[in-house]
Order: sequence, then C-alpha cells, then structure tokens
Amino acid sequence: MEEKRSAPFVPAEIGVREFTPRAVLLGVVMAAFMGAANAYLGLKAGMTIAATYTTAVVGMAVIKALGGTILEENCARTVGSIGGNIASGAIFTLPAFFIAGLWLPFYEFKHYLIATAILVLGGILGIMFVTITRRVLIADKDLPFPESIAAAEIHKAGQKGASGTGHLLAGMGLGALFTALTEFKVVALKWQQVLSVGKGSLLLRGPETSPAFLGVGYIIGPKLAAINFSGGILAWGLLAPALAFFLNYKDLAGVADWAAEITLVWRNYVRYIAIGGMLVGAFYTLFKMRKSLTQGISRSLSTITHRTGAAVALPARTDRDIDIKWALAAAGAVAVLVFAIFNGFSQNVPASLVAVLLMIILGFVFAAVSGYLVGVIGVSSNPTSGLTVSVLIIVAFVMVLMGLKGGSGISAVLIVAAFTCVSVSVAGEMMQDLKAGHILGCTPWRMQLGDIFGVTAGALVMFFVLTVLHLGNIKQVVAVKFDELQAAGVTEVAYDGRHQAIPAGTYSLVEIKAMIPEKQNEILKANGGFGGEKIAAPQASLMAVVAKGIFERKTEWILILAGMFMGLAFILMQVRSPMLIAVGMYLPIDTSFAIFLGGAFKALLEKRMEAKKIEGENKDRAINTGTLLSSGLIAGEALIGILFAALAFAEVEIFQVFKNPSYLPGLVGLAILGSFLVVRALSAAGRKAT
Repeated sequence: MEEKRSAPFVPAEIGVREFTPRAVLLGVVMAAFMGAANAYLGLKAGMTIAATYTTAVVGMAVIKALGGTILEENCARTVGSIGGNIASGAIFTLPAFFIAGLWLPFYEFKHYLIATAILVLGGILGIMFVTITRRVLIADKDLPFPESIAAAEIHKAGQKGASGTGHLLAGMGLGALFTALTEFKVVALKWQQVLSVGKGSLLLRGPETSPAFLGVGYIIGPKLAAINFSGGILAWGLLAPALAFFLNYKDLAGVADWAAEITLVWRNYVRYIAIGGMLVGAFYTLFKMRKSLTQGISRSLSTITHRTGAAVALPARTDRDIDIKWALAAAGAVAVLVFAIFNGFSQNVPASLVAVLLMIILGFVFAAVSGYLVGVIGVSSNPTSGLTVSVLIIVAFVMVLMGLKGGSGISAVLIVAAFTCVSVSVAGEMMQDLKAGHILGCTPWRMQLGDIFGVTAGALVMFFVLTVLHLGNIKQVVAVKFDELQAAGVTEVAYDGRHQAIPAGTYSLVEIKAMIPEKQNEILKANGGFGGEKIAAPQASLMAVVAKGIFERKTEWILILAGMFMGLAFILMQVRSPMLIAVGMYLPIDTSFAIFLGGAFKALLEKRMEAKKIEGENKDRAINTGTLLSSGLIAGEALIGILFAALAFAEVEIFQVFKNPSYLPGLVGLAILGSFLVVRALSAAGRKAT
C-alpha cells in the first residue's frame, strides 16, 4: 500500500499544465463560495464540513470540460477548499467581538479592514508554517491522511470517466428548493408545544425543517449525531425545565408563557453551563491527543535543523516548496503587521511585542500540530477550536499580568486568538491538500502560492457574508418583535442597561425604531444575530465568554464551573465526545434534532448495505454518493439562506404564502429527503452482493 502511495500519479520528470489562470480563477470562485457556505453552516450548527470533496468534484467537472489536466483539477480543488477553512477561522472568532460587546455595530469599514487583515495575514502565516513542516509530515509513513487519499482517488476516478457532479447538483437543487419553501412560508420551519406536567411544564420541539442540518447529520453519521442530540435532550429535557421550575417555584401560576420562560432559562443559564462543558471538552480532546501533539511539535521543530543541514542539491519538481527565505520573510512581515494592529488596541508596546511573540511561537507549534492531526484523523475532526481557546487563555492571562484591562484588553486578546485560529485552520487544510497533491504528482510551491489566492478571495468576502447573515437575521426577528408589541398595545420598553453602549431607561417604540438594528435587538431582547437562537455561533461565544471572564471577572463563573464539573463527569463515564455533547446543549434542540434525523437516515443506509452484503468498491460508491448529495443539500440551503438574508438586510419584503404555515408538510419533506439520500446511495452501489 505504501509503495503504491509513494509513486506519484504524474511522475516528477513529466511536465504537465498545473498552475494555470483558469484553474486559479475557478479555485478562487469556489473558495469564496465554500467560505460562504461553511460560514452559514458553522454559525447555525456549530460545525463545518470538509470542503475538499465538493471542490474536487466541481473542479474535476469544469476543468475536464475545458480539456484540462488532472493537475489543473488539483490546483482548482486546493485553492477552492481553503475557503472553507478561512470560514472556520472567521466564525470561531470574529463574532466574538460582537458577542463580547466590543463591535457595536458589527459592520463598520474599520472592522472590515481589521477582520480582512486577520483572515488574509493569518492564512498566509499558516501557509508559510506549512512550507517548513510539509516535507517531514508528508513523508511520515505512520500518517494515513485518510481525507487526502479520498480526494486524490476522486481525481483518479475522474480520469476513468467517473463523475459525481450530478449528485452534487441534485443535492443543491433540492436543498435550495426546500429552503425557499420555508422562506416563503409554504411550510413551517419549526414546531413547539408546551406540555404541562403537574405544576411545571416541558417544552417540546420538533426538528428544524433544514436540509443542511439533515445533510450534516448524514455526513457525520449516527453515532456523532446521537451524541450531539443527547446534549440537546440534557439541556431542554432536564436542565432548562428544571431550572425554570425552581426559579419560579414560589409563583408557578404566575408564569404566563412557559415556552418563553424555558427558552429564557436556557439562554441565560444553561448555555453558560454548556460553555463550561465545551471548555473541558476542548482540553480533554487535546489531552487524548497528547502523544500526537508531542510528536507533531518535536517533528516540526526538528524540521528547521533538518533543513539547515540538508544538501544543496535541487529537489525534484514534486518536492519543491516556497523557498524557506521567502517563507520566513513573509512570516516576519505578518508579525510586524500584527504588532501594529495589536498595539492599536492595547496602546502598550511591551505587551504588543510579547503578544506577537506568543502568536508566532504558539501559531507555529499549533499549525504543525494541526498538520499532524490532519494526517491522523483528517480536517473534519481537527480540534481547531480547542487549540484556539488554549491560545486565548494563555495570551489573556499573560496580558492581564502585563496590565491590560477592559475592552481594549479583550479586543487585543481576541485578535491574537483570531490570527492563531485562522493560521491553524489553514495549515491543517493546506497539509491535507499537499498530501493529495503529493499522491497525484503536483508541485508543492505552486499549490502553496495558489492557496494564497484562495485565502485572499475567501477573506475579502467573508466579513460581508457574516454581516449579511447577522444583520439579516436581526432585522427579521426585530420586525416580528415589533409586530407582537404593537398587536399587544405596548408603546414603551424598559431596558436594564446591561450593554455598556446602551444606557438603561425606558424607550418608546418610536425611539427604538430610530436606532440601529443591533440596538433594537438588544433592547427588545429579540435574540437575533450572533449568539442568538438562529445564529448561535457556539465557538465564538466560548471565546467571548472566556476572554471577558478573565479580564472583567464579571462572568457567572459558578455556571461555567458547574459545566466544567459536568464535563469531568462525562469523561469519567467514558463518554465518547464531551465536547460534542456540550455543543448540543448550546444549540437549540430543533437544530440538534434535525442533525440527529440525518444521522438516523445514515444508519438506515448502513443497515441496508449490511443486509444486502454491499461491500468493497460498491460500498464506497454508495457512501460517496450520499456524501455528495448531503454536501449539495448544505450548499443549496446556504446559497438560498444567504440570498434571503441579503434581502432582509436590504429590507426587501418577502412574499409569504401562509401567515402560519403547517409544520407537518415540512416534516414529511425531511422524511422524503432522507429517504432520497438512502435510495440514491443504494442505487449507486448496485444491487449485486459482493
């Protein structure tokens, strides 16, 4: 097996078109698109998907149609897939500036410049780190690089005539159509019902009628989907109703709306417990990987000395990276720019120097670790958020010791965390792509240069995507809130002043309508935007809460501490993924329920394949078909979701078929979509038993 892998598909001595304008242009377009899709999914569901399979299929279809080569296909895939990881770095950190109360409004031109600089420079830094570690990790016989091999096999299969573009496009069409039906209110997006039990109540919710969540559950499989859903059951079936009961124990009859009360308790109490669980889960994930982490760190550091003593002979085409001198010079330039940005917030030169030094050291170490872990478990399971929160805590405590405080200190620490998160995320994806390129016979330095284009393309549009999703959702929920208040005859709203930018007091609806949407959302408690019910952004909320807690000492640490003990209990019970349970607690249960439903359909497929004794290549074909269809569902919903968010952002009124649509047709539609995934996958496998 290893001997087969070591021989490139295109030998080093053969010159083949690779880094061409059309391949780069296609990759840039895909980078922007996959970045937007992953941002949409990650903000809503707290998880992203590997973009490399989708970009491999699209790149293969387009480049083949233009008469291109397999190496051009790989170039397009590499440039395109990096956009999905720019999104991961963005959604894990940038919304934290708003959630922490620092960027109000979220969109300002200076915020766009800062965010784009973070994404571009952090991405370039990750690529430069990879140029130092690539040779050692790619040549490591103990690293299987599962997703890299799968991506390379897609390209190889394309040379034999196989193509999955139809499956991807079919999924996109279905996802877009289904999402449009919910946006036009032909079918209901959600369903909930209060169930009275004695003196208290439970809040029951059905799965959100989201094709994207169904696709996510299908991709991650039944086990992980069930673990995620168990967190939702724990939060909404135990903690939220129990806390709501005891908080109102002296006047249970006085609770007018148990649905609103349980939701409020979940938002104000249970989610802090979930953050504590996420914190423990993140560090437990790193602890379980301690051997891999140690090996990754030691090997990355040894690479520098290995290169210093290496022979000067010119390496083969398939083994040429960007020159180490250029890589170090680029890293140095990024460090200077980071210092300027950090010092602009902290106004503390010594602290800025220390912060940049920490960022470079921790960024390099964790980028190497990220590359190593991708070689073991793939990009999809790479614990980027865990690595980032580790950096955030280290830097935050150091900055507190150096005298930083308040909003400027929080901003400065979040900037370092954001730079590190982007560089780590990009480094992991880049290493995966380089391994796939190594198998196919590509030129590393061309792939690294191409990814700079991909990083830049994804970064230039990412802040706009985040802004449209954030403000579009706020305008939607605020409009509904205004309608409810006016229908109830309410003319004034009292505000407690919990946000430092909005004074406490009583505001008339006329005054509130004259404010920016984010202030309207805050005063009306509409729960829209980042950290709200529809755009939960769990990882960014974790970053914001941890940073504020360290600097301001105002966080409800008892709830976070309780969540940490809960996470410890999960570990002692040998729960497979405490982090995933905590994420499930943080999300609305209708989200995790829909993901669980997707996992259930994947389990059905696995049972049917087992019963029909479908194995080997037929089984792989069935799984790949289902994955492509599911990826299409996600991309289709993301595309239409962003479109409707843009319309809401522009205050374009959307035609609604029904004011109160039925939920049942949407539930039936989810069942049909899930059944379609199973049937289409089985059809692709064929009926013959192996």
